[in-house]
Amino acid sequence: MIAETVCSAVSAAGLGIAAVTAYRKRFLAAARIAAYSLVPVALVMTGVVGWLADTAFSLTAWTGFALLGCAWLLFATTRAVERRRGGTRKERRAAARAAGGEAVAPAASAPSLGAAGPAARPAARPQAKPRGEDDFSDIEAILKKHGI
Repeated sequence: MIAETVCSAVSAAGLGIAAVTAYRKRFLAAARIAAYSLVPVALVMTGVVGWLADTAFSLTAWTGFALLGCAWLLFATTRAVERRRGGTRKERRAAARAAGGEAVAPAASAPSLGAAGPAARPAARPQAKPRGEDDFSDIEAILKKHGI
């Protein structure tokens, strides 16, 4: 009963604001405000507000929502663990068997088969200078440049 009264008051206030907006020659905005203000009354008339009120104060409904939350939590946890492991045991065994066989097409080119020459290998990294007391040469050059 209270919910219906509140929804009716909100709709009446919205229609009043829409009328003032239309008086100011902003018809598009007034139509939009009127549309929004009719929604609460429509929800009351369709019975949605009554259903929500009955659901909100029902212990059975809240227990059902709690069970849905637990089910979702269990589902999400098992999916996360499955992804971390890499699938089920059967899927891992099937993947291991597939990896042992031929992994590329029979008519594949040599680079895709792994028989790449020196051009396909990544360039060797230059060896870093050994860290020690001689590593401050660039700092000494800066200090000499500034006369320190």
